[in-house]
Amino acid sequence: MKLPPETILVIITRRIGDVFLATAAIRSLKIAWPQCNIHALVFAGTEGVISDNSDIDHIIRIPERPTGMQHLKLLFQIFRRYDLALSLLSGDRPTLYAWLAGKHRAGVLLDRPADRWKTKLLNQYVFSDFISDHTVRTYLSVIRLLNIDTYATLTPAFNAADQAAISTLPIHRHKPLVVLHPYPKYRYKMWQQSNWIALAQWLEQHGYAVAFSGSPDPKELNYIREITAQLPQTVINTAGILSIGGTAALLATAHAYIGPDTAITHLAAATGIPTLALFGPSEPVRWGPWPKGHDGSTNPWVRIGTQQKNNVQLIQGVGDCVPCGFEGCERHLESTSDCLLNISVETVTRCLEDLLQNYTANNQLSISI
Repeated sequence: MKLPPETILVIITRRIGDVFLATAAIRSLKIAWPQCNIHALVFAGTEGVISDNSDIDHIIRIPERPTGMQHLKLLFQIFRRYDLALSLLSGDRPTLYAWLAGKHRAGVLLDRPADRWKTKLLNQYVFSDFISDHTVRTYLSVIRLLNIDTYATLTPAFNAADQAAISTLPIHRHKPLVVLHPYPKYRYKMWQQSNWIALAQWLEQHGYAVAFSGSPDPKELNYIREITAQLPQTVINTAGILSIGGTAALLATAHAYIGPDTAITHLAAATGIPTLALFGPSEPVRWGPWPKGHDGSTNPWVRIGTQQKNNVQLIQGVGDCVPCGFEGCERHLESTSDCLLNISVETVTRCLEDLLQNYTANNQLSISI
């Protein structure tokens, strides 16, 4: 491999949260080789979480289900253009993209016979079971193949326009702000609307300003409108108003954040504000929000139990099957998850009070309950 590489392609063709969790790997590359030109290949619609990341020089977007012509166009765009191509995912397409793009290729693979053919496409590879390690650590394991130091720091990014957008919001500036994000992409990760209403009411009664965040997706807009319609007008609804960068800027001004297993929860944790994450069937070891300041030498989370690490409190639903790792109790995206629905508002408010008290006393938290 040419050292230092002048051009690097990082392939993260998955969901928004996966793309954001890759920013630690990208930061490690930039620190090791500050003059290198780093490009990221992502699915169209996920780029907003890295569009203002100063470590990335260019973003290539491809549809999640590209046509043959779109694949051909990508081939001409990336073919052997890069000194180094890194696939942070084990899938067929990311590995093939790395083989097409890089003069030197490295990536992560599943250690199973069906995937052995991919070892022929990569100059360096590391095996992962994609279960027992956090996603951030899996991504960094690819960086370690390059014999450079790794930095387990995620990078929330926003610009001046994002800051200007939040300055126009009618937020009560003399009250501590709590941001609530009630809508994950899939129903099996949802807490119920009535609980979000009760939580917002509790926060208002206890002297907090409340803002809801959300994307422009019509279903999400309607879901959040149904919540805010039952709350005082002092509650701010930013859904569809702020970009992902604008939401990052909003979180940077907030006193605390509460949300389910979703990309915005990862973003909140990375800003360093006290973050409550509501988890049901999702695996905390793999997908728990990465606490700011965690050095990456170990997984921040264990598999079972409500836990606190640095600025993040992970509230896990209770049940013998938790975490099952499945898509809800009925095993499909639109299923609900009893373990999540059974988390009470009282549990959340108690954990919030404890987290804020501990965070004020000492920003380096490490408590399990």
